[in-house]
Amino acid sequence: MTVIVQVIVRDNNVDQALRALKKKMQREGVFREMKLRRHFEKPSEKRARERAEAIRRSRKLLRKRMEREGY
Repeated sequence: MTVIVQVIVRDNNVDQALRALKKKMQREGVFREMKLRRHFEKPSEKRARERAEAIRRSRKLLRKRMEREGY
């Protein structure tokens, strides 16, 4: 899957463009993907990690829902 990320440099302001690029890459999950691909991850480790991430996401969602409803 190829994702094209485009950042426009305005008024030769490369620093601002670089910040925008990093933010877009962070949102796309590029840095996280690079970190995960540094070393081989066994399929069992991948399943365990994904399961833990799903649990973490659901708990966070539940926490936010409870906070909104005032519990």
